Amino acid sequence: MSESDGVIIRRAEQRDLPALGLLGASLMRIHFAFNERRFMAPGDQPEHGYAQFLDAQLQDPAMLVLVAERSDEAPGRQPGRRDIAGYVYAGIEPQSFKELRERAGYIHDLLVTDDARGAGVGPRLLEAAVTWLREQGVPRVLLWTAAPNEKARKLFAAHGFSPTMVEMTRELS
Repeated sequence: MSESDGVIIRRAEQRDLPALGLLGASLMRIHFAFNERRFMAPGDQPEHGYAQFLDAQLQDPAMLVLVAERSDEAPGRQPGRRDIAGYVYAGIEPQSFKELRERAGYIHDLLVTDDARGAGVGPRLLEAAVTWLREQGVPRVLLWTAAPNEKARKLFAAHGFSPTMVEMTRELS
């Protein structure tokens, strides 16, 4: 799809599933640490479960999984090495009377590895997903972000997202 500074943004493939499983499990752990009651517990093998989940999403034409792949041309990389520096998972959601919204694009996940943060990988993944959603003809793009995740909220605000809903939780046990 696009390349700069040795980082290629491309559609995820089957060969990426082990790396995507690791990243998805990391996302699960981060959210669980934010709020152990609200977010799903990662369990014993979240890498495998998340890889299976994303594998199913790769087959759905209404879903998009992109990876940021760093090559040996990226600054500080070992020659011949390629690795996944982040991913974005987005999709098209149909009209929902339950959510009181029309058909929309949705950014479900966006995660960049610790060693790639601050290098522009997150914004590139975000904009690549938004571009794809625009090409699909959706009128808007929605996303959720955990309330304590200030860095993500700042990233999204810098790219034109504004708050519209506040999720509230009440524990019953």
